[in-house]
Formats: sequence, C-alpha cells, structure tokens
Amino acid sequence: MICIGKDVASGTPVAVEFGETIEQVRPADGPVASYLAPGFIDLQVNGYLGVDFCSPATPVEEIGRACRFLYSTGVTRWYPTVITGSPEDMAGALRNLARAKETLPEGPAMGGFHVEGPYISPEEGPRGAHPERWCRPPDFDEFQRFQEAARGNIRLFTMSPEWPGSPAFIERVVATGVVVSIGHTKATSQQLADAVAAGASLSTHLGNGAHTMLRRHPNYIWDQLAEDRLTAGFIADGIHVPAAFLKAAIRAKGVERCFVVTDASTPAGCPPGRYALGEQLVDLNEDDCVMLAGQDRLAGSALRMDRGLENLMRLAEISLADAVRMATVNAARAGNVAGRKQGLAPGDRADFVLFRLEDGRVVVEGTWLDGRRVYG
Repeated sequence: MICIGKDVASGTPVAVEFGETIEQVRPADGPVASYLAPGFIDLQVNGYLGVDFCSPATPVEEIGRACRFLYSTGVTRWYPTVITGSPEDMAGALRNLARAKETLPEGPAMGGFHVEGPYISPEEGPRGAHPERWCRPPDFDEFQRFQEAARGNIRLFTMSPEWPGSPAFIERVVATGVVVSIGHTKATSQQLADAVAAGASLSTHLGNGAHTMLRRHPNYIWDQLAEDRLTAGFIADGIHVPAAFLKAAIRAKGVERCFVVTDASTPAGCPPGRYALGEQLVDLNEDDCVMLAGQDRLAGSALRMDRGLENLMRLAEISLADAVRMATVNAARAGNVAGRKQGLAPGDRADFVLFRLEDGRVVVEGTWLDGRRVYG
C-alpha cells in the first residue's frame, strides 16, 4: 500500500510504501495539500468520552469506543493511565485494561499502561487531584502485583522520589524495563539527583502537580528543567500551564527533550457535566476545565491531541514540525513505545496520520494503525 502526503519534517511530498511496517519512503511528484506524519502518541490518558480507565467496572466495549474516538484526533498509540487509588481498585483497573487490550480489535493501539501513583506526595499541591488517603511509600512487591494484574503491560510509572528508599525502588523498576517518571513531587534537589542517578528519565506534566507557592530557587521545577537526563512532558491545553511557562520550559529543555500529553480524563469529548474518575467525581465546566467536584483543583483535562498541537504552535510558538515531533518520535522514545522511534522511516510501524492545516487548525483526514486505516 502507498500513502502520499507532504512530509511534516521536510515540507516535501513523499510516498510511503507499507504493509504493517514502513517499507520505503520516496519523493512524490506533484503538489500535495495534506501533511503526512507518524501517528500521534499520547502517554497519559485517564479517560475519554465518559469512559473511566481508572475504574475496574468499566465495560471493555466502552474502552474500545473511546479508542475509536482517539483515532479521529490522529492518535494511534496511547497509554491508558491509572491514577492513585486503593490497591484493589488499581489492580482491578489494570486487570480490566489488560482484558481490553487482549480482546478488542482496538487493543493494539494501547501500547502499554501508565500508572500514575500511588507513590506520590501526599502534600497539598504536589498531590494534585489524587486522593490523599491512598498516597503511600514505594513498595516493590505491590508494584509487581500491579504488573501481574496488568499482564506485563505497565510501561510507564510516575512517582515522587521524596520517599525514603526511592532510589533503590527506581533501580528495581527500571531493571524490569519500565520507564520511571518523576511527578506529583516535593522532592529536594538531592532527592531528584538521586532519582535520576537511579534511572528516572522523565518528568510527568512538568509545571503541574506542584505547590501554588514555591521558593525562587532551588525548587523541583527548576531542578527538573535543568537536568538534561530528564525528558519532560507537558499538557498543552492552555489551562494547566500558561503560554509563558510552556514557551520558556520548552526552550530550556530543548524540543528534543520534550513531549506532549493530553492528560485527558473521563469528561474529555463530552458536554459539560459531572463524571467519575476513579473513586472521585469531577466536573467539566463550560470553559473546558476539568475540576474535582466542588473544588478549585484541576483533575486532568478535556484536551484532544490535535488541539494540543495547535496550542503548541500558538502558545509555545514552535513550528508544526516541532509540535509533531513532540507528539510522535519524542513521545515514543520517552515512553519506550516499540516500533515508533524513527518516524517516517523504513522499519517503523505503519502508523500514520494524514491532516491538513487550516488557519492554524489541524484537521485530521485519515489515521492508519499497523498499516490498516482506522479513521477517515
């Protein structure tokens, strides 16, 4: 099969020949209006279309429905994300997601699972919207139980290295092939340095899950921005972090060490109203903010990845090519997404998105997964 479009990276027309993987990329003749890019990757999706990935009771078919909608936003690989909860609920949600991955036609799009918590800061601010009563110290035996429930699908694990014994825990988790990310933390400079030395390689939605007030320096945001061994994820919804921070942070890290996530939660893609996220209720307001019910605290986002790319160009003032890079190759390398680390190159999976740009808007025309058209 052949797909033709304007290569986002070079701006020149290309023809991509493919089966399940890319076989050849060659120049194409004639003018081409639509852009062709690797399929978008989202490493942090807590829910979508009213479907809660953190609940053990979510019907498998509903997870498939949410995945099909993600295709329409250009996303081809994504990590359903389970947040802090009781041991039983977290294991149950992971077991349910594993069942969905194994049985649904959309299962291959779930490239792995992201567990965000429960080994995060219990302190107000860094904890974010995670329930305080379930925040707890790292426990490798429990991690192994989570991985068993997930049938080996946990690929990304967010924790705070402020807990005693964190470096040893990180070393053991990384040794299993799981990427460890720092997030929801109040860690000191030394604790962060020890975590990186132990193998932590990412920062989860940097600039969020933090105190409202911080000392000028040092603080855990500056420390992570300055650490070249950490690749940083950002929620580009224009709500979680302002344009000035997003622009400055991407410049500080360098585009090559940045990726974009939606951090979408249950109400994403739905009308305003009240929804469930794990054991908690959240409200989607008219301004697209997702808040803990009755509280002034963000609880994920209502962001779509195609809108996220638009926001990166508009708010961070980066190019389309760099925005796509943050949503594709950078995300694949950060989250260790198999077969997606080269881009439009022979040998990578045939995951594509064909889109046009209209007055700064990304309009998805078609999406392919493993060489199979799944949208458009």
